This record gives sequence, structure tokens and C-alpha cells, in this order.
Amino acid sequence: MPDDVRVYRVPEDTKLLDYLFALFADRSKTTVKSYLAHRQVMVNNTVTTQFDMPLHRDDEITVNFTRGFKEFRHPRLRIVYEDEFLIVVDKGYGLLSMSTDRIKEKTAYHILSDYVRSENPANRIFILHRLDRDTSGLMMFAKSQGIQEKMQRSWNEMVLDRRYVAVVEGIPSPEKGEVKSYLKENSAFHVYSTDDKENGQLAVTRYEVLASNGRYSLVELQLATGRKNQIRVHMHDLGHSIAGDRKYGAKTNPLGRLSLHASRLRFVHPITRRDMLFEIPLPGGFHRVVR
Repeated sequence: MPDDVRVYRVPEDTKLLDYLFALFADRSKTTVKSYLAHRQVMVNNTVTTQFDMPLHRDDEITVNFTRGFKEFRHPRLRIVYEDEFLIVVDKGYGLLSMSTDRIKEKTAYHILSDYVRSENPANRIFILHRLDRDTSGLMMFAKSQGIQEKMQRSWNEMVLDRRYVAVVEGIPSPEKGEVKSYLKENSAFHVYSTDDKENGQLAVTRYEVLASNGRYSLVELQLATGRKNQIRVHMHDLGHSIAGDRKYGAKTNPLGRLSLHASRLRFVHPITRRDMLFEIPLPGGFHRVVR
């Protein structure tokens, strides 16, 4: 039986189930609820079963009346949001953002490229920013070169908030502050702070301790600039390296990984101009280590 797929545009802010009840007022509430339960509903191209999901004006609702949608599934990568212009993902630690000379296929870029091409071989994705291989959390990709160029051209105006949470060794003092330095990279690809304003790039990181047990602290970090290895270098400069980060001075590795997670991403949508905010939970071990 061929799929019967229809697309609807949300006229005003509401909740998903309320919208579906109004949209399909001629059908029983049990039938409408079954569309959600059987994964037959997508919000902005992402399958959901969350009945109380907030909807905003001009959100796109897609319903397959025949069967549940085929979903993107990968053990190291989860799609948080998708529309015709952007994809926001939750990247697992240990996964490269994009290919290197040695690793071509086991990357977030390659996995998502295969995903968009499965619908149309001409589809492509374009990277907007990277996370280190061993950093987990929120990343964003564009679906066209035009969107990529538009966002990168106005990155500081369009990206309103990027926050990370890290487990660091010891307790930073003061417990809230700002680290500012110029960063340079040597021939061994090691980034370090310098006073050389001419050859370094200005980097600013704001931090706040959220919890601590003395040996380890849970720290929220907000980027005012987005330089390579910025957070890792600045925590090392403070004398409180990120746990598991031996490259930048860590002496311990309680989680068996770099304890850094991109937890919050807020930006202006390049087409709709809507304020987009995404937050994802911390890996469970982060809280356990600081108890």
C-alpha cells in the first residue's frame, strides 16, 4: 500500500496534540492519538511521540496516514531538529565532526550526508561549526551552501548562545569568572595562550561552577568566541583541566572520556528569523562524578 503523506502548516502557537485534535476534528481522539503512538507524525521533519510538544506558528507537521515514518538511527548521532534548511544533532563522544586524512567515513558529516542522500542523491550538507572528536553534544549543519555562507558571514550576530558543561579537576577560584587570552597553534597542532596579539586569536570564555565535591567540579562554560580547543586551553590556564584531557594537563580520567559536553545552542534561524533554542541533558556520569 502506498504511503498517504500530507503536510500541514501550524497557524499559531499551541501544543501538538491540541493541534492534531483540531486538525482532525472529524476523527476520534483515539485515532488521532494512535498517529502519535505509531510514530506517524513529524514536526519539522523529525518524528515525535510527545503529545505536549510546543508548536510555533509556521511549524511544519507531516502525517503519514498509512504507517510510521522510517527514522534516522545511529548509535553515535541523534537528530534533534531538522527542516529544509538546517539539521541540529546531538553528537556522541568519540565521533569526528568531519573527515581527516586518515578517517573519511566514521564522521558526523559522512553519516548525515548518507542520510540526506537516501531521500535524494543530489542532497548535500554543509558544516557550520565543529566539536572535537571527544566532545559530545549539539552541532549544527546547513542543507545548502547558501545557508552555510549566510550563517558563517554573520555568525556572531546569529548565534546567540553556545554553552558547554565540563567536569574539571579541583574547584576553580573564583567560582564564577571569565578567561581571556590570545590563542596560537604550533606545528604539533597544540593550541596555547599567548600575549602575542598580532599572531594570536582573541578567545573569551565565561565560566560558573554548578556543583563540586572538592576533587571535581561541574562547570558551565559560555563561549563569547569560538576558537579551536578554546575551553580546554582556558580550563588548563585556570589550573583546573577538564577531566580526561591529558593533552591539556588532566591527571585523571574518571569517565573514560573527555568530560566536555555542548549542552545548549541558541541561534536566529537564517530564513524564518525565529529564535531557536536547543538544550540537551548531560551524560549521566557528569553528575555522578561530582557528588
